[in-house]
Amino acid sequence: MTTDEAIALVNAARAPEDLFGGDAPNRDYRRLARLLHPDLAAGAGAAAAFVRLAELWAARGETIRTGRGTYRIGGVFRRGATAVLYESGGDTLLKLPLRPADNDLVRREAAALRTIEHEGDPRLLPYVPRLVESFRYRSDGTVRQACVISRVPDGFLTLAEIARRRSPLDPRDAAWIWRRLLVAIGTAHRAGVVHGAVFGHHVLVHPVEHGLVLVDWSQSVPLGSPLTALVSRHRDEYPPGVFAREPATGALDIRLATRCVAGLMGLGPDGAHGTDRTGGSGRFPSRMRAFVRGSLLSPPRDAWRLLAELDELLGDLYGPRTYRPLDL
Repeated sequence: MTTDEAIALVNAARAPEDLFGGDAPNRDYRRLARLLHPDLAAGAGAAAAFVRLAELWAARGETIRTGRGTYRIGGVFRRGATAVLYESGGDTLLKLPLRPADNDLVRREAAALRTIEHEGDPRLLPYVPRLVESFRYRSDGTVRQACVISRVPDGFLTLAEIARRRSPLDPRDAAWIWRRLLVAIGTAHRAGVVHGAVFGHHVLVHPVEHGLVLVDWSQSVPLGSPLTALVSRHRDEYPPGVFAREPATGALDIRLATRCVAGLMGLGPDGAHGTDRTGGSGRFPSRMRAFVRGSLLSPPRDAWRLLAELDELLGDLYGPRTYRPLDL
């Protein structure tokens, strides 16, 4: 490689993994540094490229190597109450618990995603993150359970973000989100997994492409087991049976999912009150309100049956389904 080729390579890089994503990142860095170092290469172009090379190397962060791959602990992508998601290069994210005491939550997420992948319908797997790898990670004498998962493509927003940008939604806009959310939890239930924390910040949707991904499975449990971990800031949204350690069924996820959708529509937590506005398109259909209320007060255990009933209602109210971009 010549100095000019090294300059072009560094200038074209947009992220550390563009230069150091191979099997020998230290060797790649030293090779480029020798070609670009101001003491060895003349010219402003080489000097600027050397500065850029140093910046990318510093931004690279610590690297974890396993038997299956190499992952960079990059910048913080999202910080939660119990874990942090780090940029790890490419289309993946690295999840590490804040405290070793929460290692079980990361293990639980890995187990849930693995089960859904093995037992779920392959056509519906895009509704949940893909587990790339799970392993134990030691740093500074502390052992944490790590989880590498697929990254949701750009353009997705959480339901919480959508609610802040535009609320209430027209029932027709909320309906496609509800339909896809029922598919996501229905896929998990068929695989024997209850998500246990279907809240707005765990549901990602693409307003234009109408994609949906249900994330953060760290509170999940096998179907029929009681929840053992709760999201503390949503404590008031759990049904009483959760605190009585009753077995978790599909009805729990359906109730929480319906609360998400009811909030998007401007309805109250019981579906019985709230605004009648629908973004300028008229009054809220009374049959839709009754359907939401029934799904909250007496949620079924079968997400697929509820989806079929919802589709029948939507057909009666609005006719054949048509594409509606969600304008935010």
